[in-house]
Amino acid sequence: MNTITFSRVQNAKFFRTLNKRVNTYFKENNINRTGNWKLYSKAIVMFSLFLVPFILVLTLPMPQWAMALLMVLTGVGMAGVGMNVMHDANHESFSKRKWVNKLMGSSIYILAGNVYNWKVQHNVLHHTFTNVKDHDEDIDAGRIIRFSLHSKWLKIHKVQKYYSIFLYGLLTINWAITTDVKQMHRYLKRKLSYGKFPNPKTEWTKLVISKLAYYALWILLPMLVLNVVWWKVLLGFFVMHYTAGMILSLVFQLAHIVPNTEMPIPDKNGNLEHTWAVHQLYTTSNFAPSNWLVNFYTGGLNHQVEHHIFPHISHVHYGKLAKIVKETAAEFNLPYNEYATTRKALIEHFKHLGVLGQKPELVA
Repeated sequence: MNTITFSRVQNAKFFRTLNKRVNTYFKENNINRTGNWKLYSKAIVMFSLFLVPFILVLTLPMPQWAMALLMVLTGVGMAGVGMNVMHDANHESFSKRKWVNKLMGSSIYILAGNVYNWKVQHNVLHHTFTNVKDHDEDIDAGRIIRFSLHSKWLKIHKVQKYYSIFLYGLLTINWAITTDVKQMHRYLKRKLSYGKFPNPKTEWTKLVISKLAYYALWILLPMLVLNVVWWKVLLGFFVMHYTAGMILSLVFQLAHIVPNTEMPIPDKNGNLEHTWAVHQLYTTSNFAPSNWLVNFYTGGLNHQVEHHIFPHISHVHYGKLAKIVKETAAEFNLPYNEYATTRKALIEHFKHLGVLGQKPELVA
């Protein structure tokens, strides 16, 4: 894989100015960049939304339709924990205490993921090379969905705007089954890491043990406690994952796979046009920035512009930072992408999939 280099000149003053203003905001208001009581309270809400429905399924007699609804709710909570707790913690912004971040970041293990894989794929690859083909794995959906004009076109892509929504729900169940194994093999082979490179044997051991514990919790335990036939337990497991996968996939797509974001291509020497911070402005978009419920539930991931420029600042501050980022971008004549509503962003996303699904010469 070719080395990518960001410009050190093009609009370099933008980030220096923005960073100074953000630092001034935290200093003048005498607040920490990490989470506060709002985040800690929300963590309790999200964990409750995730675990309480599952506990009710295990302990109370109820009809199967009620079980199915509770597993949907568990999936909603699963995505909520991922976006609000795990995400901030593994960006080291949940708390100023490292052990708290490590503990809350470990919640990914009950979400079917793996800390090492997530930090490499998300913190290193996605946050560094946002929307750069062959470097940002978040825009690689294999052959089935074409997220970039730079990806190979297949005839099936003509109708991807119709079938893609059904595939989005498979995101987290793929984590549980195959993705983590493939990623760990790939990342360790390439010697990628977020921080010090870990011991490969230790990481493989953690992966195996965490997966066995995960399946024991979500599959074996219900079978033993409920004495329910295996296929019904697997169906509930699938319902939970499909719900969470759908939510998480759509939140990501609305931030990066929309018409107002770019997918830059490095030149033959691996150089990108912009500095890293400016690159984030061109490749990222906000949605529903004024919607309280969306802000609350998505963990501020509807403020992706702020998150991508300041990933080590907790999402509880993004609403306040948005004004600073937006004004500074305008001052430097740089884009600040956002859609006023989730509905508008969804419509634009699927329209964009339609454009990406057209035969290349038709959109050239």
